[in-house]
Amino acid sequence: MRGFARLLDGLVYTRSRNAKLRLIGAYLRATPDPDRGWALAALTGAVDIPAIKPAVVRALIEARVDPVLFRMSRDYVGDTAETVALLWPGHAAADDPAALGLAAVVARLSTLGRSEAPAALAWLLDRMTPEERYALLKLATGGLRAGVSARLAKTAFAQAFALDVDAVEEVWHALAPPYAALFAWAEGRGEQPLAADMPVFRPFMLAHPLGEDQVAMDTYAAEWKWDGIRVQLVRVGGQVRLYSRGGDDITAAFPEVAGAFDRDGVVDGELLVKGDAQGSAAHGGATASFNALQQRLGRKAVSARMLADYPAFVRLYDILFDGAEDVRPLAWTARRARLERFVARLDPAHFDLSVLVDADSFAALEALRAGARDAAIEGVMLKRRDSAYVAGRRTGLWYKWKRDPLRADCVMLYAQRGNGKRSSFYSDYTFGCWSEDGRLLPVGKAYSGFTDEELKWLDRFVRTHTVNRFGPVREVEKTLVLEVAFDSVHASTRHKSGIAMRFPRIARIRTDKPAAEADRIETLRAMIA
Repeated sequence: MRGFARLLDGLVYTRSRNAKLRLIGAYLRATPDPDRGWALAALTGAVDIPAIKPAVVRALIEARVDPVLFRMSRDYVGDTAETVALLWPGHAAADDPAALGLAAVVARLSTLGRSEAPAALAWLLDRMTPEERYALLKLATGGLRAGVSARLAKTAFAQAFALDVDAVEEVWHALAPPYAALFAWAEGRGEQPLAADMPVFRPFMLAHPLGEDQVAMDTYAAEWKWDGIRVQLVRVGGQVRLYSRGGDDITAAFPEVAGAFDRDGVVDGELLVKGDAQGSAAHGGATASFNALQQRLGRKAVSARMLADYPAFVRLYDILFDGAEDVRPLAWTARRARLERFVARLDPAHFDLSVLVDADSFAALEALRAGARDAAIEGVMLKRRDSAYVAGRRTGLWYKWKRDPLRADCVMLYAQRGNGKRSSFYSDYTFGCWSEDGRLLPVGKAYSGFTDEELKWLDRFVRTHTVNRFGPVREVEKTLVLEVAFDSVHASTRHKSGIAMRFPRIARIRTDKPAAEADRIETLRAMIA
């Protein structure tokens, strides 16, 4: 565990992407199996210790130190794992140092039930240093937050052993931690693992933001960019998997979609929820807002009521495998023709084809984009007609051109400290707009969009204008107006104001505007598509 703790500590305090790649690569080369395999699994989110939850950790520490001291310390530090690691009393010598190894710890905790796991966790914490405790708690609760995505960890592995990262991605989901076969291949001790006859994930082709440039419409095709989640459907050997953009298996959450995918192949599309009959047929059919899709996300099982209330379907963009044939090397135009034939043989209740935007010039496309305020449209995609389907972002092939954000002037209501590097700053802001009866009601929460200097200014405002405290949350004087940018706004029964913003961020601090002139909730309600 000591080596993993040092790696995690280094990653937390390193901002440079290249430095993170070097740290992970050096660790993987120097650490023996199976510890390095479990470390790679932890960095890619593949470690699951279901019996250890944050509540278990809080109960353990509050039984050993003054609960008030813990809560005050947690509020100051901003991170439960770090607080517990520092406050945990004593440090006993380990009778068997091997029991503190990363692989041994994972093997022990992942096999215990909820009644046994707390005692085992406490035994480990008693015998570890603060750095090791921090790493253990992050590992056990699944919250590493080391600034490392799964893709970056796989890239670090590939670079460490001079492999192609796309080749690693290609076989990743055919393997399980601690990835002995993967490391054997990387070190030349074994053959490359094969993904044949297994429904494995393939890396997505991604798009660059368009920016200020224009493109020729005879070279690029345009499609609507839908506001769902990007998914990949794979069927081979009678098995079907539905993967998210990050490669997570979400088949269980959308069984009706997976069950209806009855043709061998691999397709790329947007997972959406069906809307009412008033949806825009011109854009490709009625779709509900992302708020509806959120009701289905993250579930391990879904009820019949959920299936009926939020019926999911996939709007298909592209095809990677047509049956057993890999068609990724083909040009987009050829793949589109294949996809049209492929979709025609699928169940129309669960699959449809993303329509092309008919624009004979860039100016015409710009006008269509500006006018598209369908509840589920984010903007347009531009795809080079001769582009192969290649993993990752490749300059000049695909572009995304999001519609301009909506904006509203809102009043700051509450603030809360952030996590990690922001744990000393009040950086999470809840804001509201005026109701018809003159009350300020919350309409959103944002923690991005501002510069470091603006963060310091906002933090000072919160500290000097606090009127009430609710644990880690501060209520502030209702005097500061924030210009909030957001992608869309939707009706919501979960919010007192009756609306919810999509992707809100702070666009500007309006010290020049009095709170009484902030926007009204009915103004936001009128923006609902």
